[in-house]
Amino acid sequence: MDFDSFYRRSIDEPEAFWAEQAKLVDWHKPFERVLDYSRPPFANWFAGGQLNLCHNAVDRHALTQPDANALIWVSTEVDKEVVYSFRELHAEVQRMAAILRDLGVTKGDRVLIYMPMIAEAAFAMLACARIGAIHSVVFGGFASVSLASRIDNATPKVIVSADAGSRSGKGVPYKGLLDEAIRLAEHKPAKVLMVNRGLAAFTPVADRDEDYAALRAKHMDAQVPCEWVDATHPSYTLYTSGTTGTPKGVQRDTGGYAVALAASMKHIYLGKPGEAYFSTSDIGWVVGHSYIVYGPLIAGMATIMYEGLPTRPDAGIWWSLVEKYKVTSMFSAPTAVRVLKKQDPAYLSKYDLSSLRALFLAGEPLDEPTATWIAGSLNKPIIDNYWQTETGWPILSLCNGVEAAPSKFGSPGKAVYGYNVKLIDEATGQHMQGADAKGVVMIEGPLPPGCMQTVWRDDERFIKTYWTEVDGRWLYSTFDWGIRDADGYYFILGRTDDVINVAGHRLGTREIEESISSHPNVTEVAVVGVADNLKGQVAMAFAIPKDASGLDDPAARLKLEGEIMKVVDAQLGAVARPSRVLFVTALPKTRSGKLLRRALQAVAEGRDPGDLTTIEDPSALQQVKALVTAK
Repeated sequence: MDFDSFYRRSIDEPEAFWAEQAKLVDWHKPFERVLDYSRPPFANWFAGGQLNLCHNAVDRHALTQPDANALIWVSTEVDKEVVYSFRELHAEVQRMAAILRDLGVTKGDRVLIYMPMIAEAAFAMLACARIGAIHSVVFGGFASVSLASRIDNATPKVIVSADAGSRSGKGVPYKGLLDEAIRLAEHKPAKVLMVNRGLAAFTPVADRDEDYAALRAKHMDAQVPCEWVDATHPSYTLYTSGTTGTPKGVQRDTGGYAVALAASMKHIYLGKPGEAYFSTSDIGWVVGHSYIVYGPLIAGMATIMYEGLPTRPDAGIWWSLVEKYKVTSMFSAPTAVRVLKKQDPAYLSKYDLSSLRALFLAGEPLDEPTATWIAGSLNKPIIDNYWQTETGWPILSLCNGVEAAPSKFGSPGKAVYGYNVKLIDEATGQHMQGADAKGVVMIEGPLPPGCMQTVWRDDERFIKTYWTEVDGRWLYSTFDWGIRDADGYYFILGRTDDVINVAGHRLGTREIEESISSHPNVTEVAVVGVADNLKGQVAMAFAIPKDASGLDDPAARLKLEGEIMKVVDAQLGAVARPSRVLFVTALPKTRSGKLLRRALQAVAEGRDPGDLTTIEDPSALQQVKALVTAK
């Protein structure tokens, strides 16, 4: 089928379309209705049906291909590599499920998982799904206050954690942060299950902390059947930081999520049973949930779970894994590619990558120079995709599993099946239909299967944060500006809350960044809006030069700054020209590679940057502060 027909059917006949996709998973009880949209904007998919995520990810494959690779855990931090077949994974998950039951966890209880990238974290997620518990994974990079707020919101009966993670070969203790978070939190878990890796000494808390190894030995032969749950039963919550107030707990269902992931593995990620999939993300983020743990396993693939850096022991480590395990689909982030771009290019041709069908990139905008470089270096299709924690799977991409389509660098692709994507004029609510018109990227309800059901315990916040009703239509906002070309490809221009209003002209930061990036001596750039007495806001750019030699000289810096401004003038017009271009050696980012825009803007305006618990390198922000103060 051609993609346009495939897509149109998903929008015009959603129930028939998704009933077909639902055949990709096993159902314990068939669903009575494909879609219940009686209470918009809340959508209940596959109402009346019963299934189990763990069954679909593990059990069914343990029957059909028990000896095939399932979970491949690789740690260059502790120099270990363990391969679990579906049979072995099935046994480990049952052991973890028996432990959780021992600790009092039953269907509907919450289990918070605060762990590094180790196999036991995946066991814990799958074990929760197996017994109908709701897991909430918190990224290991979060510190005590952030963790405490998530404990209070999720109210877990049990927390699963480890003594430490590791980064660059150095232990990163978790237990002290966890103990402090529990002290700060009003809610106290009944039990804490500790995986002791021997990386950091810790003192167990009496009557609360339990040793995983001891309990695993007790349950070696455990047989824990899957708990069949309603399709609408929550599978997990995952927190996204709100601009104000408590973090938002994105609540995901079970049936819709299983179907959406199964379909995406086939139609987008080109995965087939018995093959290997490699996502370089972390299980603390949505990509790790969808495309390290659940998606590949549901598809009957081996999934690589990697603990380590892309440059350790050398910049060829990822490609060596592609060769070793014959990876067919790989998923990473533009930041990681930009890191590799700075390394010896010989590593990209050292390994046999013939198994690889495509490299998928997401998590942040993929700039054209980075896309062009990695495409030329790998000689493989580079497929961008755009989505959110809230949606759980791509909104925009290329569905080459349906019909092959060319990538357009700078664009994440077309609207994915199931997503009725609209560009909406923010002022009028009008649907912008013409080619090259700009608008807010919105999705007309109902959201397709797999997207968030609501905000955990806060339906009102769900509606207030994400939804607008226009002429009886419910529209979900992504909070991103976009543009769609004549071929139906979208280009993301920046967040609506990162839009700069310069003398009444609204400018997307992404547009300016793309323009500045095209200067031959710019490797990476961030643009923020800074308050200005005259114009309301002006754009300020922070750029990392490719060649910084000579830039100690103020005259040389001024010359380069002038050149960059001329580029913006020529490409976007004088209205988009930044007031300043300041040169830095690093941009402030989270440990997952997200640019800390608001912190950057705050420092540029002389304000407190706020919560910086996830910042990778605090010196990057200090450098910005020094430059801004000196300017």
